[in-house]
Amino acid sequence: MEQIAFYDAKPYDKIWFDALAPAAGISIRYLENRLDKETALLAHGCRAACMFVSDTADEPALRALSALGVEALALRCAGYNNVDISAAERNHIAVYRVPAYSPSSVAQHALALLLTLARRTHKAFTRTRERNFSLEGLTGIDLEGMTVGVIGTGKVGLKFCQMCMGIGMKVIAYDINPIWGMGIEYVRMDELLRRSDVISLHCPLTPQTYHMISRSAFHAVKDGVYIINTSRGALIDSQALLDNIKSGKVGAAGLDVYEEETDYFYEDVSSKVMSDDTLNLLLSQPNVLVTGHQAFLTDQALRAIAETTVDNLRCFFEGVKSPNRLRPAASAAAL
Repeated sequence: MEQIAFYDAKPYDKIWFDALAPAAGISIRYLENRLDKETALLAHGCRAACMFVSDTADEPALRALSALGVEALALRCAGYNNVDISAAERNHIAVYRVPAYSPSSVAQHALALLLTLARRTHKAFTRTRERNFSLEGLTGIDLEGMTVGVIGTGKVGLKFCQMCMGIGMKVIAYDINPIWGMGIEYVRMDELLRRSDVISLHCPLTPQTYHMISRSAFHAVKDGVYIINTSRGALIDSQALLDNIKSGKVGAAGLDVYEEETDYFYEDVSSKVMSDDTLNLLLSQPNVLVTGHQAFLTDQALRAIAETTVDNLRCFFEGVKSPNRLRPAASAAAL
């Protein structure tokens, strides 16, 4: 059996990995620690390591893994902005990812955030649990006929477009690689910002997309625009978002990700003092809905992630070429 070091392991990870790994000849060493240059030492005796979005595979971490004999790094996610692919190549570590696990799961969560904010069902839920059935302050908006601007029409973005069309929204989109023939109107970014009642982000985090929704972008949007982000937190300048929520320029925001989420998301920090003032203030706003990076979290997605990750590792151990291996020159496709 080939042994792998499985970083940042959660109980929901183990269900499908325990079911699938033995048949592929893989033994898993589950670690609660997140991968970084210090915890890399925990992979001693393993030929491969498995990581998630909160782990860090920078040059020091990869160098430490390589020194221990680790030859492969399997990401159980699609995004890889937290991995230095060039450093992995220099340290002779093959990197694999899961390019698509359940696009519908993430797209449905984005739509759930939008519908919840539009109809204020999160507020109604809190009230009725306290036997308060007043409708005062619960007036919502009807999304039918409104324009949603979708940034990134890869697998998730395309699903989201189709769902929005299904509830009668007008869809416009921006993507460097348009998908024609799907009934989507592609426009320039400046036009998308100007025309959209709702903006939803479905693209990877790269140096080019970092803070793409910037302070200047907020100046260009409609008054009262809704912002939805289920991709990567750093696509949005969080302080600029907060300022525009406070000014009323942004009508509501649904965030499943946050640019400084690493210290908080995936963990119970309810008894700790949170030092991130921007996140604290976002959480305090009545028109902001934050979930803890859970858009991927469905039974179907967890199974698909485990299946692809185990197969990526099997390919590595058997010396078989995998289409999911990342190379330094690989371009980032929209998620």
